[in-house]
Formats: sequence, structure tokens, C-alpha cells
Amino acid sequence: PVIFKLELRAILRASMHGNLKLMYPMISGVEELRQANALLQEAKDELKQKGLKFNNEIAVGVMIEVPSAAMTADILAKESDFFSIGTNDLIQYSLAVDRGNEKVAYLYEPAHPAVLRLVKTVIDAAHQAKIKVAMCGEMAGEPSLALILLGLGLDEFSLPPQVIPELKFIIRAIGFKAAQEIAHQAMQLSTGTQVEEFAKNRLAEILK
Repeated sequence: PVIFKLELRAILRASMHGNLKLMYPMISGVEELRQANALLQEAKDELKQKGLKFNNEIAVGVMIEVPSAAMTADILAKESDFFSIGTNDLIQYSLAVDRGNEKVAYLYEPAHPAVLRLVKTVIDAAHQAKIKVAMCGEMAGEPSLALILLGLGLDEFSLPPQVIPELKFIIRAIGFKAAQEIAHQAMQLSTGTQVEEFAKNRLAEILK
């Protein structure tokens, strides 16, 4: 807690110098979120006592990257200003696969139906609570999967710079209703392989 509050105070002080948001990683449930917010309030109180300025209305969000957070996203959304889905860890923990272990790395499937269902759960919960949901991680930069994510209602894609032009072109090339239909069809499929093949075929059709 001592180190955490030191970091929180630094973030709060930096919030006076630009559009800064704060996001907690690895939150597994609302109790941890409340504990973190309690320490954030302590950090605010300490800065006030020292007469130091900060943005008291700083947006506070949650990184959804463990299955328990995804499954309780409706609860977390009530006490969050925004979500970001951390797909690298979410996929790893959901599918019980270590990406760094070459013997099981092949089991790492971003298009796995379980992963898509978790992502949809998070997006739906966020929108029900009227907050935005972003995605960071390798999944957001997959062009074929971007069609599905767009159709599921993802608000923001966090991407490596080299991927941005291609993703912008794809998003501009398809209407939202068409993307919704692609997402709906993808959600009916049984395996990650089927989802990937379907998404790649649809992407090829769009880019003709």
C-alpha cells in the first residue's frame, strides 16, 4: 500500500498537466476495486493536506484481463469510468495456456468461442452502464478479428502504429450493421479455427 499510494500521488499530480486517466490492472473483483479506490482517496486527502493541486475528477478505469473480472463486469462497471480489455492475459488465463511455453503455445487462440463470449460479456456490461470499453493486446491488431470486435460494439482499439492504417481502412470499408451481422454469425461457430476461417473469408470479400 505504501508504494501503491506513492504511485497514485504521482499520477494525481501529473493529472494537472494533461488529459490523464488512471486504470487499475489485474482487478479480479469489485472488492479489489474498492480497496484500490480507498487508497486513491487517501492519496487525494494527503495531497490536499499538503496544498498540492490535482484533478479531483480524474477518470478511473479497470483493466479486464482475468476471467473473474470479465464474468463480473456488470458489477465492476457500476463503479468504473471505463474498461480496457487486456486480451493477452485474458486469453492466457481463460484457456489455461502459457504463451511463453512453446509446448503449449499453439493452444493460445484469440478466436476461441470462450474468448469471444467473455469479450461480448464485458462490452455488453460496459454499455449497459454507459461507459466505454477499449481493447489492448494482440487481438485488437488482428485485421480479421477487428470485424468481429467492431460488430460486438468495441469502442476503442489500442494498436501498434504500423497496424493503424490497415485497421482504419477496414473500419471505414464496412458499415456497423454489416459488422454486427459478421459478429453475430461468428458467435454461432463452435471452434476458434472456424471463427478465424470465417473472419478471414469475410475480410477478403470486403477488401476485394
